[in-house]
Amino acid sequence: MANTKYIFVTGGVSSSLGKGIIAASLAKLLQARGFKATIQKLDPYINVDPGTLNPYEHGECYVTEDGAETDLDLGHYERFLNVNTSQANNVTTGRIYQSVIEKERRGEFLGKTVQVVPHITNEIKERIQILGQNGDYDIVITEIGGTVGDIESLPYIEAVRQLKWELGDDNALVIHLTLVPYLSAAGELKTKPTQHSVKTLMESGIKADILVCRTEHELSDDIRRKLAIFCNVRQEAVIQSIDAPTIYDVPNMMLEEGLDKVVLKKLALSDDSTPNLDRWNQFLKRHKNPKAEVHIGLIGKYVELQDSYKSILESFIHAGAENEVYVNVEYIHSEFINDSTIHNKISHLDGVLVAPGFGERGIEGKIDAVRYARENDLPFLGICLGMQMGVIEFARNVLQLKGANSTEMDAETKHPVIDLMEAQKEITHKGGTMRLGSWDCELTEGSIIHKVYGTNKIKERHRHRYEYNNKYKEQLENAGMLSTGINPETGLVEIIELKDHPWFVGVQYHPEYKSTVASPHPLFVSFVKAAHDHSVKNKNAKMAQK
Repeated sequence: MANTKYIFVTGGVSSSLGKGIIAASLAKLLQARGFKATIQKLDPYINVDPGTLNPYEHGECYVTEDGAETDLDLGHYERFLNVNTSQANNVTTGRIYQSVIEKERRGEFLGKTVQVVPHITNEIKERIQILGQNGDYDIVITEIGGTVGDIESLPYIEAVRQLKWELGDDNALVIHLTLVPYLSAAGELKTKPTQHSVKTLMESGIKADILVCRTEHELSDDIRRKLAIFCNVRQEAVIQSIDAPTIYDVPNMMLEEGLDKVVLKKLALSDDSTPNLDRWNQFLKRHKNPKAEVHIGLIGKYVELQDSYKSILESFIHAGAENEVYVNVEYIHSEFINDSTIHNKISHLDGVLVAPGFGERGIEGKIDAVRYARENDLPFLGICLGMQMGVIEFARNVLQLKGANSTEMDAETKHPVIDLMEAQKEITHKGGTMRLGSWDCELTEGSIIHKVYGTNKIKERHRHRYEYNNKYKEQLENAGMLSTGINPETGLVEIIELKDHPWFVGVQYHPEYKSTVASPHPLFVSFVKAAHDHSVKNKNAKMAQK
């Protein structure tokens, strides 16, 4: 295809309507028809990236192969498309302004007054087109964060207006995602908020080409007609997006509504092919018809907001479908785990995952949970900080190193079994001081982890500052905590497991970032299988007692 086509997804009426899922579902349908599609997210906040944001503010921070800390929507894009994203797929206002200010300091604007239009908008247009210019994609979908009418998203909307005009009619279109609320007192759906939202968009010079309407009830033909007339779109371009049992149903729902057909028609592309969703639908079938159920405790300190652990929860869905089991995830706040509560909270589980995180709040509860899993042969997976808790627990309770800790929690600890890398000790700025992105890891043959991956060398994504302290390696190994994955470049330990335990693995990296519908992550698949084996063994033991 000669030139790349651009699709812009804007939101109106309310935030959190699911622009990311609609964008990912559309991209999935286009991909299933043989087009090469990618998605980028423009975020209107002034943080340079979400790396320093509290998970309660913005959900989890998602990390790409090239080490970019990005919005969690990029996780959806990768899970749906099974294609890696990069730094270019997430742009924030902070990054845009930083770049423009640096250019101004270097004198690149030749003494001109630097303004939002054209300098900021030009920078935005440039970022939007980066992915389209390398020839890798037929279609670039750009999701614009926030809601139309917000002050902070105005420069993005203006950049889209200019680009749409520059690219011409068949090369760009705007999908506006909006809410059609149901008023139970009146017993009807209301179109007025959508009309106002589209009007706001038009005041900025942009006509929506397609309306995707989030709704709790079916849209009647009358309502579709009304929306089409008042919002200046064709009736076939009024697309219903009704609440779905799972986000993975949305591509099929959009296919039924004909979203991909309307898009291809507007972009003057052929819609002769039929989307091939066989693999997707096989996954859905297994996901919706499990043969068994396992209970896994997710032990963390941001459990009130599920988006804080989005990738982990989705990885359980992929691994559950692969094992044909339903993974019932129980959220357990680590601050509420102590000697008197632990039995109640954990004894009925089939597996324990100790989640990643930063800071010292709630870590003693995590350590107690690790101990319980270790002593009771409960399948255990520790991710990042969770792996470090595994090392600390073992050092304290098996090696009897009193007060063993990470220097992140206790700078004065006598036994820093987890410590800052030498190279990091001089750095004072928090942003960008971590080991980020994809790193190599060599696995020990014959280990659990080697069986999990079935290979000697893996690449996994990292996001952490503190490391396993190699000074304690010999002691830990002699006592039974094996280091079965090592980074060949630095010699740092990436994976620990216990010798005499059915399934106990801690990894310094984040496997959840690489799990997709098409390729569930082997570590989660193996962990869920171990939990299922544990559950079956328990049931059999109970039956034998009867």
